[in-house]
Amino acid sequence: MHLLIVEDERALCDTIARSLRRSAYSVDCCFDGEKALELLDTERYDLVLLDLNLPKKDGMTVLRTLRQTDRETPVLILSARSEVADKVEGLDAGANDYLAKPFHLAELEARIRSLTLRQFTQQDGRLTCGSLTFDTRARTACAGGQALTLTRKETGILEYLMLHQGRPVSQEELMEHVWDNSVDSFSNSIRVHISALRKKLRIALGYDPICNRIGEGYLLGGAAQ
Repeated sequence: MHLLIVEDERALCDTIARSLRRSAYSVDCCFDGEKALELLDTERYDLVLLDLNLPKKDGMTVLRTLRQTDRETPVLILSARSEVADKVEGLDAGANDYLAKPFHLAELEARIRSLTLRQFTQQDGRLTCGSLTFDTRARTACAGGQALTLTRKETGILEYLMLHQGRPVSQEELMEHVWDNSVDSFSNSIRVHISALRKKLRIALGYDPICNRIGEGYLLGGAAQ
């Protein structure tokens, strides 16, 4: 999952980013409204965490500008403004959720899970594909009942493939949703991480559930090939 944090309090922004990266999210950060709009115009994000009191362009301006062209990307407002009227204004402007500061990181992650996984059928926060399961709360995966030891990037790749199982996912799409915007588009990093993930799945399951469709991308299926 590729997230954007727009927060001018750099210490808070860094704290949130570190916590989310430990949970295998890909995170970009910016500290003012103008930069946020630049990134939103060039990058694809699965969720935006948006402060309201921003320099250059405030958060409400960013939100309203985004919603002129993008009604789909979930936006979670993070703000010290905790009055009901402020929450109503943010939600009416197109935000999907509103979290007043100060907040606990555990609650923030729970709201992120709710917003990013809302369109997918889940049971107790678990994604399943055959004997492969992914716990979206614990950010852990099991194959055939066996816990998998995965790197952060492998965790992100597996989650994204499980969310989109049944259709091929291109390398470019993975780059947009699992890597941050510092990755080189010509990097071999994605293939290296996918190869390592497939090897671990093959050992645990006895077969490789990920197939590579030439010209289309990577397809996760639940049956042995």
